[in-house]
Amino acid sequence: MTTGSSSTSSSSNTGRPATAGGAISTFKGQERALHAGRLGTGGLLLSVLAATAPLMVVAGVMPTTFAVMGIVGQPLLFVILGVVLVLFSVGYAEMSRHVHNAGAFYAYVARGLGGTAGAGAAAVALVAYSALQFGIYGIFGFEVSGLFATYGHVEVAWWIPALIAVLAVGGLSWLKIDVNALVLGVLLVVEVALVVIFDIAAVADPAKEGLSLHAFNPDTLTGAGVGTALCFCIAAFTGFEQAPVYAEETSRPHILVPRVMFLAIGFVAVFFALSSWALTVAAGPSGIVGAAQKQSAGLLFFLTESRLGGAFTDVLHVLFVTGMFAALLSFHNVVARYAFAMGREGLLPAAFGRTTGSSGAPGTGSLLQTGVSAIVLIAFAVTDDKPTGDPTAPVLHLFTWAGNVGALGVILLMAAASVSVIVFFARRGAARAQAWRLVTSAIAAVALLVIAGYTVKDFDILVGAGPDSVLSWLLPALVAAALVVGLVQGLVLRSRKPEAYARIGLGNEAFQLDKAAETTP
Repeated sequence: MTTGSSSTSSSSNTGRPATAGGAISTFKGQERALHAGRLGTGGLLLSVLAATAPLMVVAGVMPTTFAVMGIVGQPLLFVILGVVLVLFSVGYAEMSRHVHNAGAFYAYVARGLGGTAGAGAAAVALVAYSALQFGIYGIFGFEVSGLFATYGHVEVAWWIPALIAVLAVGGLSWLKIDVNALVLGVLLVVEVALVVIFDIAAVADPAKEGLSLHAFNPDTLTGAGVGTALCFCIAAFTGFEQAPVYAEETSRPHILVPRVMFLAIGFVAVFFALSSWALTVAAGPSGIVGAAQKQSAGLLFFLTESRLGGAFTDVLHVLFVTGMFAALLSFHNVVARYAFAMGREGLLPAAFGRTTGSSGAPGTGSLLQTGVSAIVLIAFAVTDDKPTGDPTAPVLHLFTWAGNVGALGVILLMAAASVSVIVFFARRGAARAQAWRLVTSAIAAVALLVIAGYTVKDFDILVGAGPDSVLSWLLPALVAAALVVGLVQGLVLRSRKPEAYARIGLGNEAFQLDKAAETTP
């Protein structure tokens, strides 16, 4: 499908002239559009994959899932989730050919389910992606503090490196997106290479059970912990869905965005399935759960120490931190672009809908995210009960609480986007032509809602709280509250500012309307 056909489809069905990418940057000032042509396939793919934080998943999420859930078949879970997310991506990618908007999820929801639903999705996206970034700031500060203690014998409070990271990420986000992609790419390639080296070492030197494929046996997925394990594992995929956020900054979004999405989900599913299998090979299928419970987040480093030596393990510790920094920068860029899209369409003050100077970065949105991140970190730092209490409690709470709130929000956004794809094409009389894509979207929506249900049901386990803890409903309620606020905002706009309401989800197309109005006698 060509750009022209995508725009024609959108125009003919909305009754509004459409434009792709940054085509309207020649009027109303370039500050109202992100700069097109900045990202190619490689830059876009690296920006997306960096958010998945491969080393953080292998070193953090996988051991936690083995230890808490006792599910040996984690590699098979990654395969199953990979299939579900490919089904999701079929419709999501097709939608990206018709809608090019930095608001991605909420733009798709708005174009399918209406402006009010779009406003609700926008609020959820802003909260979800911000929460994911907050959580990573916490664990980043904790790990850097540990590096100082281990190698420098200096005690540094976790929040100091975390706040320094906030400033560094904020500064980098003001640069051109292609410069950001270069930074992300270098960090990503190095951390992936180190994990691959471990995978090879594990296969070359397996535990006493040898190269067992037991972890791919469906029998390993029996028990009450499977649903919760799905919640842990799907959080590891978060990031692949961000490709449409950068659509306006590519030269051929109708080609590059779907391509990158499928490359990302394919790579992530295979990489995580093989790496989690390598962990079971290194520790043995019968010993992986016990080893994970004993070593916790130190499992990967424990296994590399005996196979690849102390020097490699030391480098792995450092790259564990730089990989988290890459994820922080990636999530920051996404939140800034959501804020830009919302400002451009009236869901946030108009100042957010402006780019900055020659870099074309959404500077105001970046400043907002930097400021909010600093406030959240300071709030958790103030609650630090050291030295009388548990010194790790505030930072680990930040990581688990915010991370799971963010993951729940993204799962619900994916489900809503899947439903929106169905409605979008059905309303345009394209249901028959897009039938197989609508079927895959329906299957994905059901699967994602089931996972979301398990996430809410087992939230107390995910955040390490008791079943009667107020956190089991208070934290998921943050996502619900964001949705309600967004829906109310959409209803108010529809009632009081119908022109602004009509822009929700249109992105640059709304400014094409401005141009047409200005040139009409």
